[in-house]
Amino acid sequence: MSNVVSFLQQFAILFIELTLLFIVISFIVSLIQQKVTEEQIKQILHRPNKWSGYLYGTGLGALTPFCSCSTIPILAGLLSSKAPFGPSMSFLVASPLLNPVMIILLVTFLGWKITVFYFVIVWVFAMIIGFVWEKSGFHIYVKDVQVRRKKSTENQPAIPKWKLALQDVWSFFVPVLPFLVLGVFIGAFIYNFVPESLIIQIAGSDKPWTIPIASVIGIPMYIRAEVMLPIGDALITKGMGVGAVIALLIGGAGASLPEVVLLSKLFKRKLVIAFILSILFVAVLTGFMIQFIL
Repeated sequence: MSNVVSFLQQFAILFIELTLLFIVISFIVSLIQQKVTEEQIKQILHRPNKWSGYLYGTGLGALTPFCSCSTIPILAGLLSSKAPFGPSMSFLVASPLLNPVMIILLVTFLGWKITVFYFVIVWVFAMIIGFVWEKSGFHIYVKDVQVRRKKSTENQPAIPKWKLALQDVWSFFVPVLPFLVLGVFIGAFIYNFVPESLIIQIAGSDKPWTIPIASVIGIPMYIRAEVMLPIGDALITKGMGVGAVIALLIGGAGASLPEVVLLSKLFKRKLVIAFILSILFVAVLTGFMIQFIL
């Protein structure tokens, strides 16, 4: 009975915390997205210094969309308007892995030390992947996709930015709500009902093979960061290695099935495979570095 009461209390606290975090972050990011247009992103990526282009591409990826649903359409628009390929790929890699929701939730569940380490490693890898892909001539594997943009009408009344941000918060939150409940439910269930010895036996921190396995499992398992991070936090508390949980998150968030499906409409098969292998490499290496250094 005490486990049931603890489960309900933990579920309620986690749900309220995540809901408030999501609403605040969504509001702030919506305001940022209203300021930064696709044309501005294209201009920023065109830098005289090549490396600064990768730096800006990664930074914009970290500031802008939440997930593949918004990342891929923006990427398609950038490539259609002849934005530089390498920095655009850095943007693609950084967007789901370094966005504000992911980072703030990582701080909430895993603390500043792991989050800063994670942020720096993924940032560097996002720049390197963009650079390597461009030098390897992978731009030839981008399909010829034409993006049609809606023409704005001058007669449309101007809506205050804060109202648009509130509308975005609502449109973001409603689809996420069922997954948020699911993630909190599973996390609270693991905390209270799954034996610690079982997690340690299967995926303890002394079992390095769990890191590459977790990176692959994350791809079909991943739904959203709001679902996975409460589960990951519960698994760590029960004895699963931090490196394996980080690999799970990077593999899933970076190469989730919806993102791969959307990219297959934009990239040819060789570039899709290169994308998946690159994300798995980042997931495994980051997992090992966090596990054995921190």
